[in-house]
Amino acid sequence: MQIFEIREAIAEAASAAVLPAGVGELTCTGYLPDSIYEPHFFVGEYDQEYDRTYGGVDRVEFTCRVLVGRADDLSAQKILDSLLSRHGAASLKTAIEAARGVPGAMALGGLAHDLRVMRVQAYRWYEHAGTKYVGAELVIEVIGDGA
Repeated sequence: MQIFEIREAIAEAASAAVLPAGVGELTCTGYLPDSIYEPHFFVGEYDQEYDRTYGGVDRVEFTCRVLVGRADDLSAQKILDSLLSRHGAASLKTAIEAARGVPGAMALGGLAHDLRVMRVQAYRWYEHAGTKYVGAELVIEVIGDGA
């Protein structure tokens, strides 16, 4: 697996999430950005486990963040909750897991064997580049050929 390509493909998949009218568009990057235009999703840190199988399949856990501006703390958390929902037009889980493809096909446009959004964690206030946001982390598991 080529990690940077996987990160970019996850961000591209996340960009399919559709926010409610009047909220704006979700911006997405496959890397940790210097500054963001909110609401923003980015692929941050990752942990990689090599040779998970004898055939050389690797497992990577990506920690992604979604940050929402806090002009109004209640409305910001409603937007964040819609992004973290299991289903719906704004659901990041739904958008990202759509990149799994059809059964039997490779995920992320052929870059990996499979992926899944494992969990949401760390729902809290974040500071990024000197600005505070309400946000959360999504942990995404990707498995694929380590060659």
